[in-house]
Amino acid sequence: MRYLYPRLAAFGVALSALFTSGRAAEPIRPNIIFIMADDLGYGDLGSYGQTKIPTPHLDQLAAEGLRFTQAYAGSTVCAPSRNVLMTGRHTGHIEVRGNLKVGLRSSDETVASVLKSAGYATGIVGKWGLGYEGTDAVPTQKGFDFFFGYLDQTHAHNSYPSFLYRNEERITLPNVVPDEGKYGQGVATVRRTHSEDLFMTEAMGFIERHRDAPFYLYLPVTLPHANNEAGDDGMEAPPDSPRDFIDPSWPKPERDFAATVARLDADVGRIMAQLDELGIADHTLLVFTSDNGPHAEGGHDPAFFNSGGGLRGVKRDLYEGGVRIPLIARWPGQIAPATTTPQVTSFADFLPTFAALAGAPSSAIPAHDGIDLTDALHGHASSRDDAHTLYWEFYEGTSAQAIRFENWKAVRIPMFTGPIELYDLTNDVAETHDLAADHPAEVARADRLMAAAHVPNPLWKAPN
Repeated sequence: MRYLYPRLAAFGVALSALFTSGRAAEPIRPNIIFIMADDLGYGDLGSYGQTKIPTPHLDQLAAEGLRFTQAYAGSTVCAPSRNVLMTGRHTGHIEVRGNLKVGLRSSDETVASVLKSAGYATGIVGKWGLGYEGTDAVPTQKGFDFFFGYLDQTHAHNSYPSFLYRNEERITLPNVVPDEGKYGQGVATVRRTHSEDLFMTEAMGFIERHRDAPFYLYLPVTLPHANNEAGDDGMEAPPDSPRDFIDPSWPKPERDFAATVARLDADVGRIMAQLDELGIADHTLLVFTSDNGPHAEGGHDPAFFNSGGGLRGVKRDLYEGGVRIPLIARWPGQIAPATTTPQVTSFADFLPTFAALAGAPSSAIPAHDGIDLTDALHGHASSRDDAHTLYWEFYEGTSAQAIRFENWKAVRIPMFTGPIELYDLTNDVAETHDLAADHPAEVARADRLMAAAHVPNPLWKAPN
């Protein structure tokens, strides 16, 4: 049978336990929808402590599913974080380790290509950021049957672009962007169509078209990212964003930031409602997360709404605030509702997890740095050893490295040569007490793990 729709009345039936007559049964193959916000902080959702911006639909998603408290992005900025997500390799192993204009390698397999090999229809709507027009690193050359959105992350700053892409063709939009940059970036003077409106139309159309067969929809929206080219007016909220809760005394960038988060929440609610209307919610794994920590762009001050949730650092930092993210997973009948897990996880884990859920052939699964989270989704710990530690390296401004192993987090600034800072995240999630002097053995271990995780790449050299 090509596709099994799970209608389990009780939680706790793990995929690994599905055996018949000594043979492993065909895996339950859910639709997979992966929604990724852009620059949404750990503290920007009500289910993660936000008190000023209402996020009722995402809070409902958490109430109906599993909320991770120790989930990490692939990087602290857009492009490398997406590279980790797509390939299952951490930033010591990938090609796109920062926001330079480079793309995936010809040899890179992706989550999409793995799921396509398992018979899934695959689509992406939103921001790609991993390859450019006319190259073999565009989504339709990397396992996706369908693409609509931005190829370039700088282009994606502009929520009112003059064009977007459908598959490999430019689609002209009625917005006017004078002095448009090479990649389409700029500030529109005529604003007729917001990209988020188009994303929702295309995403819901993809779901409708593939309602009767297993599909993977990757939905990397651009909210609440700012238009960096617009300076302090860069929070380009969609015009119909909810605003009834906004205090008029808030600074304009904060009013607009709040509106973008509220609109993001409303759009997730639209996806949830569509799944119910189509009768496929029970056989759809819906995942929501963010690509990195909160930004301080477009006039937005992440402290205003406590976007970092009390964590140290923001986007472009390797402290927790830059890389720890909200992560919610819902799959009725398979994931217990209203549950929370301390499972340590990163973007590298989604390739092996989705491959396992889809029953992808082992020959189609590339080497990766992640672990299978199937047990974690079912309420049990998924083990992580030193070969699968969470590692980050970052090259913008002052370079840095960080690694998470067990309860320890080590940060080194600058990378390779700086002193190693050591934090016990069980007792100091805000990373306020450097314990390196008290734990030389763990510092030495962090040094070894960092050295093992880094593979040199000629594109990425640490500043002297």
